[in-house]
Amino acid sequence: MSISNCSEEEDVYPLHECIFIGDVRKLSSLLRNHDVARKDKHGNTALHLAVMLGRKECVQLLLAHGAPVKVKNLAGWSPLAEAISYGDRQTISSLVRKLKQQAREQMERRRPDLIRALAQIQDFYMELKWDFHSWVPLVSRILPSDVCKIYKAGSGIRLDTTLVDFTDMKWERGDISFIFQGEKPPSESLTVLDNKAKVYQRVRYEETENEIEDEVDILMSSDILAAQMSTKGIAFTRAQSGWIFREDRKETVAGLYRSDIYTITGLVLESRKRREHLSTDDLQKNKAIIESLTKGNTQSLDTNGEPTRRASLNPPPESNIDWASYISSPPGLYPSLGRELVYKESSRNFRATIAMSDDFPLSVDMLLNVLEVIAPFKHFAKLRQFVAMKLPRGFPVKIDIPILPTVTAKITFQKFDFRDDIAPNLFLIPDDFVEDPLRFPDL
Repeated sequence: MSISNCSEEEDVYPLHECIFIGDVRKLSSLLRNHDVARKDKHGNTALHLAVMLGRKECVQLLLAHGAPVKVKNLAGWSPLAEAISYGDRQTISSLVRKLKQQAREQMERRRPDLIRALAQIQDFYMELKWDFHSWVPLVSRILPSDVCKIYKAGSGIRLDTTLVDFTDMKWERGDISFIFQGEKPPSESLTVLDNKAKVYQRVRYEETENEIEDEVDILMSSDILAAQMSTKGIAFTRAQSGWIFREDRKETVAGLYRSDIYTITGLVLESRKRREHLSTDDLQKNKAIIESLTKGNTQSLDTNGEPTRRASLNPPPESNIDWASYISSPPGLYPSLGRELVYKESSRNFRATIAMSDDFPLSVDMLLNVLEVIAPFKHFAKLRQFVAMKLPRGFPVKIDIPILPTVTAKITFQKFDFRDDIAPNLFLIPDDFVEDPLRFPDL
């Protein structure tokens, strides 16, 4: 990917202007010496505009030159979100494939450093306790808890948990082990064991064509969602104790780790939803389709035995907006280029606490490396996102973090031992386990 000329003015975006005009030949020429990832004043890349304006040839050309798919404009929407709104199935499929390819490439670049970092950490055993609670009383009574056991040896990680999955107020209990073997090739390095059913599943490195097309069906049949934890206004304040003589609050966590307690303010969970690509009839029919697909079932078959796929939508009305009108609009406030948005947003402020200790033997950087390995579990991905923030001094031995708009998780590091006697067979698939590639559809 080449970088644009230094002499190029900040408010000149030749790739973007080419997309508006629809000049594929000129775009091809410009891509030789311009940055395909550059954003304009609205935060849109050239790929954003190509998708919103339905320039299919431009989309394919930009993807062939490595245009990033996981990038958001000022409104927080990616090219994939805009493609779902436009409704062209081929474009959505191309973006999903490219997104997954770019994620694999990023992980492959990161992998050697990650394995090196893990190998440099002394082998250990650690326990994390998860307690889920809610400000909605009846919900709080039925939420799960779990003690996760983590073993680290060399570049291998094993996580034992009873909480298989936790999504949208639904969870699955079981006896699950997640194994990462850093010395193995990427396609074999991640394995999940169901210890009760005695089956295992390799975490898929590359999806099949059917799996890609199933995902496209789900995307075309669902709300376009964007949820993120905003930390722009975050602040850490020492918690106080005492009625008359106030002093900084301290606590010994798990009976071992002397900790300073901080109150966290300014955490905002922002949730946005779009559904301009869905009709009322769609919303009723698609609920059943999505439930079927997310359980790992293929959709109904046509007369040729092929899955029935969702067809492209009729394109939105042609935009009459010209380049000058678009680029002269205030940042983020340009006229609509596609369908009129059907949009809803909500936000919720969180106040939480965190216990930071200098006594814990692991560093935050070491923890981030471990959490990166087990990120396929959604709640651990949330924990990693939180720990990656600029925290006060020490190690976060106890944390309250929001997982869903109504649900908070309390994570306590209740045990940690450096060990040199962790059994190698913990990182192997038992001989009597059978492979089941569909045991965990979401992995």
